[in-house]
Amino acid sequence: MNGGVGSAYGSGKAGSGNDPISILTKPHVIIRLLCWVFSIVVFGCIGSEGWIRDKCLYNNDTHACNFGTGIGVIAFLGSVGLLVTDVMFNNISSIKVRRRTVIADMAFSAAMVFMWFVTFCYLSDAWRKSPMPRHGYGVNNMRGAIAFSFFSIPVWAACIFFAYQRYKQGADTAFMSTGYEGEGGMPGEAPYTSYPDGPEMNDAYQEPPFSGGQKDMAPGFNQQPAY
Repeated sequence: MNGGVGSAYGSGKAGSGNDPISILTKPHVIIRLLCWVFSIVVFGCIGSEGWIRDKCLYNNDTHACNFGTGIGVIAFLGSVGLLVTDVMFNNISSIKVRRRTVIADMAFSAAMVFMWFVTFCYLSDAWRKSPMPRHGYGVNNMRGAIAFSFFSIPVWAACIFFAYQRYKQGADTAFMSTGYEGEGGMPGEAPYTSYPDGPEMNDAYQEPPFSGGQKDMAPGFNQQPAY
């Protein structure tokens, strides 16, 4: 299993070091940074001007403000955790740990796509029913939270795509390193040797000692009895 571990799941060889420039320029890391920034925008907009005297500007729906803020915080923390994982990924020597990390990336990203879609629909509907705040207070922030909730959907979907590509690459590498080799069977096994047949088989056969020459002995010769 260790034959293809070095570069499995879209990373360099284990223990090859972490170059910040090369890591930050990877496409999936850039997308992850966008997820991180968008989450800050969403919960920042709601937290800064989403409330007036303990009343949520989203149609006075406290749950709308809390829900949008909560999803933004979860996305923020998840993005930070996945970014740390991306930075440390080269130091993971176990192919099983790498595989689980990539699967967790896909699962969390898929969950965030769904949650951002729900957030966008929830906030959009609440804002549609909301009266216009006096002097336009918080209008830009409320609309900004809705807009970046929508932008977060394709960005997190891109995370799923890149995670799947890494998973597929790792699966292909693992298959190649553990696949059958030669005609015989499993890796490391010597091919089966076939038994000789035909004339070679007859030549290979030998009669037991002291048995072949008995019938050719001269008549009258006393043979030793076999015990």
